[in-house]
Amino acid sequence: MNVRWSHCVLKVRDLDAMIDFYCDALGFKLADRGELGPEQHIAFLSGSSSDHHQLGLMDGRSADTTSSLDHNAFRVDSVEDVQAMVDWSNEDDRVANGYPVTHGNAVSVYFKDPEGNGIEILCDTPWHVPQPQAGVWDPFQAAQQVLIGVKAKFEGTPGFGPIVEYQAEQAKAFTQDQHKPSPRLSKL
Repeated sequence: MNVRWSHCVLKVRDLDAMIDFYCDALGFKLADRGELGPEQHIAFLSGSSSDHHQLGLMDGRSADTTSSLDHNAFRVDSVEDVQAMVDWSNEDDRVANGYPVTHGNAVSVYFKDPEGNGIEILCDTPWHVPQPQAGVWDPFQAAQQVLIGVKAKFEGTPGFGPIVEYQAEQAKAFTQDQHKPSPRLSKL
């Protein structure tokens, strides 16, 4: 199994200030923003047209919370790889049972490491779905059936479409911004 780092999600105290910081300091773009639940919002930032997001920022971090990490995410190559991680996480006594989640643009399993740090193992789907989105998928179905189910669950969502079209649009946006001076540099 080929495992690669994908993204992390941080809990923050001031969502708008943190979005501004990461966009100004690192040149990230706001890819999506939405509500997770009552009074909890998330923003997805990316510095690359090939990744929907490399950083998630989620409000709700209290003043006395010492860690801001919600989870680290690792990308694998296939639904079968994610299914293997579901099996492993349910069999390994060091971790809590994994729970399968799909965001439409990915098929994932979430679990915690022995110290309680959140981990997401994901594989990309061929679709872009504006975020946040979440649904459950059946890890006991054949991989092709999983993808058919994910498509059926999200294809009616406004903005749903082929990931290659979304990436092409993002590549244009990133190319256009390469010709603009960075706000951070213009202050020097």
